[in-house]
Amino acid sequence: MTAFLAQNLAPIMFAALVFFLLLGYPVAFSLGAVGLFFFVVGVELAPFSGGAITLSWNLLQSMPARVFDVMRNETLLAIPFFTFMGLILERSGMAEDLLETVGQLFGEIRGGLALAVVFVGALLAATTGIVAASVIAMGLISLPIMLRYGYDRRLATGVIAASGTLAQIIPPSLVLIVLADQLGRSVGDMYKAAIVPGLTLAALYAFYVMMMALIFPASAPGLPSEDVGHREPDGSRGLLSLGVLTLLSAAFAAWVLSGSHYEGIDYAILSMTWAVAFALAVALLNRALLTFTGRSFLSGIAERVTFVMVPPLLLIFLVLGTILIGIATPTEGGAMGAVGALALAAIKRMSDGDVRRFNFDIVRQATESTAKLAAFVMFILLGARIFTLTFYGVNGHVWVEHLLTSTPGGMYGFLIVINIAIFLLAFFLDFFELCFILVPLLVPAAEAIFTSAPEAVALAKSFGMEVVTVTDASGVPREAVADVTPFIIWFGVLLAVNMQTAFMHPPFGFALYYLRSVAPRQSYRDRVTGRVMPPVTTGEIYWGAIPFLCIQLVMVALLMLLPSMAIEKAQPREVPPVVERTHMPPSGEGERGFALPPSPPSIEGAHDVPLSGPGAPTLDMRDLPSFSAPERAAPRAAPP
Repeated sequence: MTAFLAQNLAPIMFAALVFFLLLGYPVAFSLGAVGLFFFVVGVELAPFSGGAITLSWNLLQSMPARVFDVMRNETLLAIPFFTFMGLILERSGMAEDLLETVGQLFGEIRGGLALAVVFVGALLAATTGIVAASVIAMGLISLPIMLRYGYDRRLATGVIAASGTLAQIIPPSLVLIVLADQLGRSVGDMYKAAIVPGLTLAALYAFYVMMMALIFPASAPGLPSEDVGHREPDGSRGLLSLGVLTLLSAAFAAWVLSGSHYEGIDYAILSMTWAVAFALAVALLNRALLTFTGRSFLSGIAERVTFVMVPPLLLIFLVLGTILIGIATPTEGGAMGAVGALALAAIKRMSDGDVRRFNFDIVRQATESTAKLAAFVMFILLGARIFTLTFYGVNGHVWVEHLLTSTPGGMYGFLIVINIAIFLLAFFLDFFELCFILVPLLVPAAEAIFTSAPEAVALAKSFGMEVVTVTDASGVPREAVADVTPFIIWFGVLLAVNMQTAFMHPPFGFALYYLRSVAPRQSYRDRVTGRVMPPVTTGEIYWGAIPFLCIQLVMVALLMLLPSMAIEKAQPREVPPVVERTHMPPSGEGERGFALPPSPPSIEGAHDVPLSGPGAPTLDMRDLPSFSAPERAAPRAAPP
């Protein structure tokens, strides 16, 4: 029985952790307690394990070093920076301005308010990276307006909760930072790989809203014309002026970057920056002209959209642009984003003359919330370090690797099993807990499968990656992927999209809780129409989340079937040109130039040594040479 426990301590330890988590104990303390308890058990059972358990009491001395490694992790330092930036922007009213302006822009279109929520959700995700801030802001601002104009309650609550979760996948996402740290890969590479899937998911949300507005027009009506503001004196919307400004800004950016070496995401970020700078310069010139002459060449909606869109787009460049182009590390980009958020909030206060936009209380509240989140993450990470120390000591990583690599279906079977497990565990665990508990256990198995699976090898060849031939343990040559980093990045983005479902799972989704906290629980009187509005029930929030949860699962399947969304085609290596060297023949008889003589030179007085045969020099070191002086016979004493 003792030998059986010793050989199977890893699965018993994992089952114990799941048991304590289901009982509701805090994750950080459950990880630490299970890790320390099974460390003691593992040390006692080590003699009966046949070498499977490598724990000893001396191993505990490495724990302080592991704790300080966590404290010195510069990658995780980006988490409080991005959190602080998002909280400052959320409290300064940027989300309110975006929703009001974009809602007016899309208002007359069927489903326009819902489309505005998706668009603003993507912008807030690219600037704040915090789900709670996005969901609460849009729930407070957009939900009453959507209910006022007769939107279906399930559609209204579902699109707000789902758009808020875009902060999980669109950079600068906190999930991507933690995943990059746990996967041992670059945060910049994770950001670059997650942009296309994140924008695709936002497009799927918008497509669903448009289909609902087309099939069920009463569920997503457009705003009445009299309720759409920002009109010109002649009653027109002024959209032509906005379209011309957009085209001119795009043309200016293309002209500035013509002939540059940038491409892909780098080109998009820089072109957006130049376009925003041009539009801002035109809007400022229009404002100055209007102030001094009373004339303007831009419509009101064009100027309003420009001034409202500049802060988030500027922060996108400050954070994402500097990281993706390689100017700054993620931590440095987060620091610039935090300083930029403070500066934008201060400018907003000065331009609006509203003290509520930025004051000491806002900074204090943001600092306190940031400190709480940072401490929460740190304690979970410390508990995870204790757990993994013991789990690796009982060969748990080997057990997990053998368990996952033996799944049928090869690489795709592995991905399907992992994503199903993540989806089910997301009912009970949030993304921090999933990242710190499961991801470190999945990395060895993922690297092994992506290295040798035939599907991975074929995929690597299609992307132009290097494939080498290796010999396995049985001596059979096989093909293997030389560098699995692109596959691990793809795997991480796949996990990030799947972990989004943790926020949308009824009844445990955190986004649903955030929306429930700001949605009206009782009947209320609308302050504009004066009508008595019924409350939003919890069931309506849950039913509204299910279609968007299905869209997230469709996105997981798309990303699994189309890895090109996250993997770039490898650039061909530049092979240096081969310089042909011309051999110069000897210039005369007996001259060899720089060539060596055909035989070693002879040394006068030295013994002749044969170059081959029994007496030739050899590299055989079985008989080591002796460097001690040979014993000499003692001299005979002289006869008396």
